[in-house]
Order: sequence, then structure tokens, then C-alpha cells
Amino acid sequence: MFKSLRDRFRRASKKAEEELDPELKLDYETFRPEERDSGAVIREKHLDNVLWEMELALLESDVAMEAMEEMKAIIKKRLVGLRVENRAAITPTIEKALKASLVELLSKTTFDPQTLLEKRDQPLVIAFVGVNGTGKTTTIARITDWLQQNGKSVVMAASDTFRAGAIEQLELHAERLGCKFIKHQAGGDPAAVAFDAVEHAKAKHRDIVMIDTAGRMQTNSNLMDEMKKIKRVAKPDLIMFVGDSLAGNDAIDQAKKFHEAVGIDAVVLTKLDVDAKGGAALSISSAIGQPIAFVGIGQDYGDLMPFDAAWIVERIFAS
Repeated sequence: MFKSLRDRFRRASKKAEEELDPELKLDYETFRPEERDSGAVIREKHLDNVLWEMELALLESDVAMEAMEEMKAIIKKRLVGLRVENRAAITPTIEKALKASLVELLSKTTFDPQTLLEKRDQPLVIAFVGVNGTGKTTTIARITDWLQQNGKSVVMAASDTFRAGAIEQLELHAERLGCKFIKHQAGGDPAAVAFDAVEHAKAKHRDIVMIDTAGRMQTNSNLMDEMKKIKRVAKPDLIMFVGDSLAGNDAIDQAKKFHEAVGIDAVVLTKLDVDAKGGAALSISSAIGQPIAFVGIGQDYGDLMPFDAAWIVERIFAS
């Protein structure tokens, strides 16, 4: 287990760098092919076949069509009219530009985990939303573990009062991590639990409140209304959507619905270690215009890392 998310970030970045084909390495942030006076000129027709093949590959990696269209527009703006040394250089140049454009899209908004560690006069309140089965409760435990390793005191609030075993599951994590746990009886008012947790944190000068919520299906208006009530009562500083990277377009639809209902500030993508290539990250970020904060890459508390756009792009292109 790494000592901090920053350590995980650095290690993941190093691993991604080592896995890059040396001939395709580039500075993702500054890649802008220079105009040349001679050589082959890239025309839009040169891009059609290549982009079609790449589009198929990206669709297989769960990249949504709307994100795809945005990416293609950036590619064409970047490359049409560019001169390359010879025709053989066209395809690798396009691939480099595609990678750079994907990273550009994923970096339009960013989230700095260190902001969670800033000193505040009042507790930082974070609410976690998402449907059942995405790993929301485990994500709360993982972030709590990191916060405590960095000297922060945490209060967990069991505001998922509907799902059988939800309270017990979160309480088990609280016991393992040694943090304060606030609960009411099963079937109780979720907003009341959240309110009590925030008031406890204020009274006891705790640093952060982590609110677990029910796995609300995004089409259930009654449950979405309950989510809005939690937001009104607890007044969270951050609302994090926890999405399953294996869910494909379903995760994108879920993120949109939650964003419309309560406003998402950041996203946590789980299960990236289970055969997912990472296309959901590009799609969700593009769909709601909010950053990916963390990704889950395993089963242990330490298997969570800050989102790294370059790392995700290499997963998308991995064979």
C-alpha cells in the first residue's frame, strides 16, 4: 500500500511511461506538430479511413459517440493541412495526434486530491452517489483510509438506509479503519443521518464527513427527490459520482441523470483492473464536463489512485 495518493499517481505515471512505444512518445500537453515547407500534406481524405478504424477501436473501449465526435473535430483541426516528411509518416503522426487529443479532452477539467487535505474552519462534507454495485461504499472506505493516513479525522454517515446490509457494510469499514460512524435504523430518513453526521463533526471538530447514499436507479424520480433532500439538509461541499468502468453507456447515462438532479463535482471510476480499457472515463468526463478524481484498480484499501489522463489513454490503446 502506498503512503499517499500522490505516490500512487507517480508510480502509475512511471508505469505508463515505461509501457509507451519509444517511437510514439510525446509530450501530451504540448504536442503541436510543426508546419514544414516540404513533404506530404495531410488532407481530410487521409484521415477518413484511419479515423474510422480508430473509431471502431474506441467504441470497443466504451467511448461514447458524442465524445468521439468532439475528439474527431480536434484531430481534424490539428492535422488537416499539416506537412509531414513523407506519406509513410502520415499514419504515425495521426496516431500521436489522436493520443494527444484524447489527453486534451480528458484534461479539460482536473481534480487535485490535495484539496481534500486543506485546513478548514468547518468540516468538509462529501456525498457519494451512484447506483448499486458500482463500489460506492468501498470507495468511501478507500478515500477514508487515505485521509486518515494524511492526518485527517473522518466521520462516516450511513445514509443508505434502504439496501439490505448497507449500514452493516459501511459500519464494518468504519470499525476496521477506526473512524466515527453515524447511523439510524434501517428504513429511516437518509437526510437525517447525514445531518446528524455533519452536526457531530462540527461539535467534535472532525475534519471530514463522508456520506454514503442509496444506490438509486437514475430513472426513479422519488429516490432522486430524496437525493435532493440530502443535498439541501447536509449541504455537501462536494458530490462525487461513483461509476462502474465496465458499465459502458449505462454509466454515462447514470452520470448525466445524477448531474441533472444534484450536480456532480467529480467522478470516481471503479473496476479499472477488471478488463476495462478506460473509455468510460473519456465519455463521462465529456458528457458532464466534470473531472475524474480517482480510479479504482484493485480490491484493497490502497488500490485507488488519482486520475491520470495519459495513463488512461495508454489503456485505451493497449492491445
